[in-house]
Amino acid sequence: MLEARTGQQLVTSRVWRIETSLKPLLRERGMTSTDQLVAAMLKGSEHGLADRVIEALLNNETFFFRDHGVFQLLNGEALEVLRAARAARRRLRIWCAGCSTGQEAYSIAMMIADAPERWQGWTIDILGTDISSGAVERAQTGIFSQFEIQRGLPIMMMMRWFDQEGENWYASAELKRRVQFRRHNVLEQPPMPGRFDLILCRNVLLYFPSAVRTAAFDRLASAIEPDGVLMLGAGETVLGQTAKFVSERELRGLYRPAVLGEASKAA
Repeated sequence: MLEARTGQQLVTSRVWRIETSLKPLLRERGMTSTDQLVAAMLKGSEHGLADRVIEALLNNETFFFRDHGVFQLLNGEALEVLRAARAARRRLRIWCAGCSTGQEAYSIAMMIADAPERWQGWTIDILGTDISSGAVERAQTGIFSQFEIQRGLPIMMMMRWFDQEGENWYASAELKRRVQFRRHNVLEQPPMPGRFDLILCRNVLLYFPSAVRTAAFDRLASAIEPDGVLMLGAGETVLGQTAKFVSERELRGLYRPAVLGEASKAA
């Protein structure tokens, strides 16, 4: 059911996640086994139960500035390349696909907001999407626990962009205005009209079987500008997965659409 609805596959090494992830749902319903939960879903008497099971099985692991070195590269050479290429229109469209609870999209927003001179007069559209409606709803609130706020977020950024109330931290209204969130499956038609200059699709594709991963890369390729930049997770690569993207020697760890990338290598 998970694979049919989301494209994600629970391989043998991840089967343990089923029982672990569903425990809160079992407790809520006074059930003692996943068999009882399966029986309730098959019976079909409870509206939305299957959706809640899917939500529970999705991996929403994320944190601010995950893989800090790649974010440094992104904030330096990569965004500078895009800034030079978009100097005439002074606009960037950024898509965080599989954004989970929003830390990644907010990281990008803070990075740009903290360089006002660099981006003065620019329009920066940042869109975060995820297949989990629960994750998207949480991202939209901009509320993070003490544990979440301490994962990867420099203290100066934390104090500048978040306010503490009790045990939670709340993103400022200005930061929230910089990001939009929407429910979307990366296997569907890309969101928003037009193409994106920068796409982050991190730690999403590794959960897909090979054929589905190739289809996802096709979707990403159809959504990116010919000279755009793609950022994957630390354990992900385009090598042997797709012919639509290639490594960029000028931006190690990031990827470009194949036509541009091959032209760059030839030069």
